[in-house]
This record gives sequence, C-alpha cells and structure tokens, in this order.
Amino acid sequence: MLLSLQLFSARNYTPYTDVIARLGTYGFDAAEAFFGNFAEADATRAALDAAGMKMPTAHVPLDMFEKDAEGVADLCQQLGVKRAFAPWLSADEQPKDAAGWAALGARLAACHADMAKHGIAFGWHNHDFEITPLADGQIPMEILLDTAPMIDWEADIAWIVRGGGDPIQWIEKYGSRIVAAHFKDLAPKGEKLDEDGWADAGTGTMDWPAILGALKAHSRCEILVAEHDNPNDFDRFAKQAAATFKALGA
Repeated sequence: MLLSLQLFSARNYTPYTDVIARLGTYGFDAAEAFFGNFAEADATRAALDAAGMKMPTAHVPLDMFEKDAEGVADLCQQLGVKRAFAPWLSADEQPKDAAGWAALGARLAACHADMAKHGIAFGWHNHDFEITPLADGQIPMEILLDTAPMIDWEADIAWIVRGGGDPIQWIEKYGSRIVAAHFKDLAPKGEKLDEDGWADAGTGTMDWPAILGALKAHSRCEILVAEHDNPNDFDRFAKQAAATFKALGA
C-alpha cells in the first residue's frame, strides 16, 4: 500500500508546499488534496515532484462536481489525481430519511458518470453521520452504496467507530468498494480534548493491526491516508503516522 496524508490535517501549518517537502523526508509516498489546495495547483504539483511524491486522491466538495465537473477533472489531471472523493455534507445538507439518502445516491451516480468521461474515478468519503442509523433503523452509508453501486468508497475507519459502527464488519461487507482508507486514531475517552479526542495513528484505541489485516483480506484498498482532524503538533503526528505504517508492514 501507499502511505499518503490528507493535507486538511496541515491547514493550520501552511504553506502546503513546505508541508509536502517535509512529508517527503518523513517517508510518505503521496499527499491527498482537499479543495483548499486547488488554488495552489501549480505550486503543489511542483512541490510533489521535488519531493518524489504523488497525489493519487483528492477531496472535492459535492457541489464542485455537480457545477463544474470539467473544471474538477482539469485540476485532477494537473495534479495527477486518479480518484476524487466527495467528502462531506453540512448538517443542513444531510438527508433526514432513507428517501433523501437514496436521492443523494442518485446524485453521486451522476457525478460518477460525469467524472468517468474524463478518466477520473469517483467515490464517497464518510464521516460519522452516514454510519449512525436513521429513525427507522436504516443506515445511510448502506443506502448510498446500494443506491450507487458504481461508486468507490474511501473508508474513514475512525469515523466509522465514532458513528457507532464496527470497522471490521464494514470492511468485510463492503470491502469490494473500498479503494482507500483514512489512517487515524481515537484517544481514550476524556483524553486529548485539545485535539478533539483524536490521536496520532497507532497511539490510540484503534486496533490497526486487525483493521489492516481486514483491509488486505477483504478490500481493494491501495492507499492508507494518514489524517488528524486537529493536531496541535503537525510534525509529531506525521512522523508518528509514518512510523506506525512502517511498523505495521503495510
């Protein structure tokens, strides 16, 4: 597997060009863009090349896919992105019932068709709200995957846990859809509150040896993307993620 890092983790430690240069020395193979990087596409591409790194994946807001698929494709091609994921909906945008989630699945299917015209794979990146059951017991992530069977899934393993799910069960059931996974960790309850309860990969409560084993056995996962949603020391987090990745033999 490739080791990547979601640059959202470094949003408080810019410029991203400097971050990318350091990631290359820490042993990362790649970086994952989010929409904030696209304004710096030329500089980002140059920094990746200088560090000997790739950018195979990116996070792009859903409305960008729907309003300007060609523009998104152009940016992806400039950066070398092969897979683009819609990663988030605000609380106001999140569907409230199964019919709403099925309608969202239809929108994702349309985005997949638009991006396929440009040779870019399309998928969804989860948070916790897709894993938490609806009032009728149905699970939004299952509705999305079943309604749009052609889309890929970048599984954020720690958000699955925060949503009340068992990551191993999700990987075993939907592993054929998982092409990348976010590599992050959860602190014990009540700890690291200044970092919103997140921990550096390999230092928290997640059973990453078992999770990685499941990903290897049951999924198409090719990339582990290190992420920390609110690190108070970016370089500590990045170095720890790289060390854990190496120790796991990923």
